[in-house]
Amino acid sequence: MQLDTRAQTLLKALVERYIADGQPVGSRALSKISGLDLSPATIRNIMADLEELGYVASPHTSAGRVPTPRGYRIFVDTLLTVQPIDESAVEARLRPQAQPPQKLIANAAQMLSSLSQFAGVVLTPRRESAFQQIEFLRLGEKRILLVIVAPGGDVQNRLLLTDVDYTPAELQQSANFINQHYRGLAFDEVRSRMQGELRQLQDDMGRLMQAAVEAGSEAMAEGSEDMVIAGERNLLSVSDLSSNMSSLRQMFDMFEQKTGLMQLLDVSSKASGVQIYIGGESNLVPLDDMSVVTAPYEANGRIVGTLGVIGPTRMAYERVIPIVDITSRLLSNALSQNA
Repeated sequence: MQLDTRAQTLLKALVERYIADGQPVGSRALSKISGLDLSPATIRNIMADLEELGYVASPHTSAGRVPTPRGYRIFVDTLLTVQPIDESAVEARLRPQAQPPQKLIANAAQMLSSLSQFAGVVLTPRRESAFQQIEFLRLGEKRILLVIVAPGGDVQNRLLLTDVDYTPAELQQSANFINQHYRGLAFDEVRSRMQGELRQLQDDMGRLMQAAVEAGSEAMAEGSEDMVIAGERNLLSVSDLSSNMSSLRQMFDMFEQKTGLMQLLDVSSKASGVQIYIGGESNLVPLDDMSVVTAPYEANGRIVGTLGVIGPTRMAYERVIPIVDITSRLLSNALSQNA
């Protein structure tokens, strides 16, 4: 339902005041801070309408009202005035010179935390699933070391225990066949192509190559997604999140297990620009009093991960949104220059 101008102004004033001091906002306070020339009775009627629509709620302990997740949603989507921030302080910590990608990502998480005073999180780029080259090294009887070189130079090793004792010449022949026919492909694609093409080879050689593809696929998938989290302890000082022991346990379970948080960040990587997930309205956010502000980041024009800030629903969105947006853009620039 579309709110009229008076209702929007009062809802905006209520959310901003509640974010600022965390106390339920009464009609008398709204009459002073909204700038509207309305009688207290008119304000009470409008607030009753907003409560009926589900945008505000009345705690049992107070006559004032607080925003609901639905109220926060309309606030951030249509009523929020974003505050510009100084980019130079952010840029100084994400300069690409002589910094490996993991260092830039760790700096981004720390910066998101320090600027917002909440928790910063960065979903790291997925490891390349394709390979540039493989090698087989004979370690002993029926023991082979599989060496996988990714296009970016990342190296993975896997031990293969075989039923056959392959000679160095056979290992070289198998490696040459895979490199010649499948270089640059993902192991999953290699697996499907090999089904028919390996009939021309000896059975023993085919089994070796299939074992290499399976091990290579596992190696590339293992640890292919991870995240860097900074400032979790900042949330202990947020009364909205730390006052309830059950909620506190849920929150730190989320940080420890990571699965749900990674799912949320993965979903947001498919959207463009800043996304805001408000507790209570999304199955991806585990706590009603928690919000997550995210944005995807790129390397050379391709989205490779997501970053964001985790904090209470009662956060200063007008500050956090530009922090996330600028960090995303600067990390994208730094990673692209480093590539």
